Amino acid sequence: MSNTLTIVAGFRARPGQEERLRQELNAMIAPSLAEEGCLGYQPYADPERPDRMIIVEEWADDAALAHHFSLPHFKHVAQVLEEILAEPFTLRRLTDVPA
Repeated sequence: MSNTLTIVAGFRARPGQEERLRQELNAMIAPSLAEEGCLGYQPYADPERPDRMIIVEEWADDAALAHHFSLPHFKHVAQVLEEILAEPFTLRRLTDVPA
């Protein structure tokens, strides 16, 4: 059984900040994927609600995720999100279900 973590982060932009949310989350893809322990990092937009996005991430373990939270690109986007989100982002931590 794998010990990987799947993270689903949810975001809702303030009115007028939808495009900036897309840009900021897309800018996180390359540096996040370059991190050791990042197995996947993909933003998704809701076509019915342009103010909503999610990111589905996969991390090798808790340590890799904790390291991600300490890096400059994460700290930058966290600061920007405080300005452009209508509410705090949500973070769901999921693990594999044993067969």
